[in-house]
Amino acid sequence: MSRPRPTTESLNPSSSGLDTMSALQIVSLMNEEDAHVPAAVRPALPLIAAFVEAAAERLRGGGRLIYAGAGTSGRLAVLDAVECVPTFSVPPTLVRPIMAGGDEALTHSVEGAEDDTELARRDVDAAGVSAADAFVGVAASGTTPYVVAALERAGELGAVTAAVTNNEPAPALEAADYGIAAVTGPEVLSGSTRLKAGTAQKLILNMISTATMVRLGKVHGNRMVDVAVTNRKLRRRAEGIVADLVSCDAERAAALLDDADQEVKTAVLMGLAGVDAETARARLEAAEGYLRAALDA
Repeated sequence: MSRPRPTTESLNPSSSGLDTMSALQIVSLMNEEDAHVPAAVRPALPLIAAFVEAAAERLRGGGRLIYAGAGTSGRLAVLDAVECVPTFSVPPTLVRPIMAGGDEALTHSVEGAEDDTELARRDVDAAGVSAADAFVGVAASGTTPYVVAALERAGELGAVTAAVTNNEPAPALEAADYGIAAVTGPEVLSGSTRLKAGTAQKLILNMISTATMVRLGKVHGNRMVDVAVTNRKLRRRAEGIVADLVSCDAERAAALLDDADQEVKTAVLMGLAGVDAETARARLEAAEGYLRAALDA
């Protein structure tokens, strides 16, 4: 029996006269449609949270969080993965994206890549996916052969898997341990899943990566205490975090950061516990990187 047509490919009656609308009418309609996206994500929150706990457990054990996607979905996955590096000071290998068609597909369409199931399996194998890892396949339709095959292969290798889709039911959901569906419905521009579907995917990927890092102790309160100080903006942010948490002035915060080799957690612990950098690092290591636990100790 054939599957029902994905709702992301259906016609949206609200935009049937899109080509006759003024610019203001078009953007107003898009804004109205976008307002439905958070509500579409909400029913999936328990599954997202369950996968976050599973992913955090894998990463604590030395595993990785790996995303796979094609087209818009793949590009959104790459965006989320690479932003984890400066935000949480993690190595680029910890949150790794796999893009159908490789790096070229980030800026150009690579014909046939999203339909190539053998390529998907080779890419998963090349990434060294194992039972230590958490794996997320992202596909608006939930039918993309590359993503479905990647999920199946990751599962065969023992990884805990999640599918993020905008249609339900879908093969990708069936191929994953955690089937996360945010049904956003027909797009203003029919079939253009870079719109509502893409927005929902970004929200969910943001949740997965951010919540996982919080569970790994990369955050204190709501401060990014593992931020990588790699430019002036991030240096100012780091100084502000240290100043706020230590309750000191900017000059003292800057000095603590310098003594801590730009490690925010270390600088905060030095300032609050009155210890040197070596002692602060040892306490953080004993607390498995959790600043709150190191402070309590």
